[in-house]
Amino acid sequence: MIKDNQKVFNRLLVVLDAFIIGSAFILSYYVKFYILEDEPGIGVLPVEYYYMLLILIVPGYLFLYYGCNVYTPKRTVKRRHEIYRIWQANTIGLAALIIILYMVVKEINVSRSVIVIFYVMNIFLTAFFRVVLRKFLRTIRSKGYNLKHILLVGYSRAAEEYIRRILDNPQWGYVVCGILDDHIPSGTTYKGVKVLGSIGNLEYILPENRLDEIAITLSLRDYDMLEELVHTCEKSGVHTKFIPDYNSLIPTRPYTEDLMGLPVINIRYVPLTNTGNMMLKRIMDVAGSLFGIIITSPVMLVAALCVKLSSPGPVIFKQERVGLHNKPFYMYKFRSMETQAPGKEKKAWTVRDDPRVTNVGKILRRTSLDELPQLFNILKGDMSLVGPRPERPLFVEKFREEIPRYMVKHQVRPGLTGWAQVNGLRGDTSIKKRIEYDVYYIENWTMGFDIKIILMTFFTGFVNKNAY
Repeated sequence: MIKDNQKVFNRLLVVLDAFIIGSAFILSYYVKFYILEDEPGIGVLPVEYYYMLLILIVPGYLFLYYGCNVYTPKRTVKRRHEIYRIWQANTIGLAALIIILYMVVKEINVSRSVIVIFYVMNIFLTAFFRVVLRKFLRTIRSKGYNLKHILLVGYSRAAEEYIRRILDNPQWGYVVCGILDDHIPSGTTYKGVKVLGSIGNLEYILPENRLDEIAITLSLRDYDMLEELVHTCEKSGVHTKFIPDYNSLIPTRPYTEDLMGLPVINIRYVPLTNTGNMMLKRIMDVAGSLFGIIITSPVMLVAALCVKLSSPGPVIFKQERVGLHNKPFYMYKFRSMETQAPGKEKKAWTVRDDPRVTNVGKILRRTSLDELPQLFNILKGDMSLVGPRPERPLFVEKFREEIPRYMVKHQVRPGLTGWAQVNGLRGDTSIKKRIEYDVYYIENWTMGFDIKIILMTFFTGFVNKNAY
């Protein structure tokens, strides 16, 4: 059983990490003094002193790894998140080493180059080992080993979503053995997973001790059973998790408060409501828009000339959109269509082979160059570099009634690019799917997430196959 081997595996991982940390530190000494230099000079501390420092460094770094969740289960953790935790622990360790050695102990003869080389080498070696280990585990799971067997208690939307995700990610090594439910007949299957019987059968299944996990996936109507089920599962010693059937109401990362022991879950947590986060993002927007205007000014000049020569009318087209806190603003674009009389503008998206689009406009739309004037919207504060794309007021009124959580997007500034856009949801694509990506971005915003989206835009986001 997995639960019997997990402790042994975790202890082995700690031992291997200790070996990597110690090896990286001593290896850094030899890289500095025997590869980068001929040999240690006068006044250089002997290697024995660096060996003594391992008494402090190895347990200290293992403690940091534990504190930064490097040893949490890796089945569903993305590789970049695991590497980020390793980087985070090592960065804290570097800062602690500098403070202890040079400010507390005042041992100024410890080579700063060795410390820096150790920092880089330890991150690389630990991350490399984790990547190799991850690939090894996924390989053996694909062959039917190292699997976790899970029983679902309760048939609900949450149970179906859970099964779908497990089947879509076989590398996690999860096997759903079946479902227990009081309302669905035995023998009913969902994507190959069978309903085995009623929830009451749980008390006969648990003593057999053949399960690694119990996932409570009750529907909302059965939540009166939740407390008793948790108590039953905990008595058996089987690891138990709860998957709520109201995931459409709460964010993927719920923000909770502790009111003197009473947990309170906020329905919506928006990191950008924090003043510090707002200031950081605004600084990035101002700096990024100024840089973008300077860099793309030759391109914008050529685009403006082409628009002017292609058809009569203004170079810049401005259109009312809905922005932060539902406030309207005028969004700028290079005009890509024939000039239309006021009031005759078609109240719909541009369609394939739309006769109103000019030849120059087709190129501008396909390459997203028509969006460049929005850098000035960003500088003004109407928009951000990254965020949900803004929509016209008439469509906002329409979608707010048709699509759940549509108005959540207006809790942040609209963006020149966004998480939905870099995932292909641009132009004539599903609004519902687009909102799912927008809400995920809003609830999980970080500066790193913004930078990732900007980089993805450069590689995948400029050519828009859905723009007509």
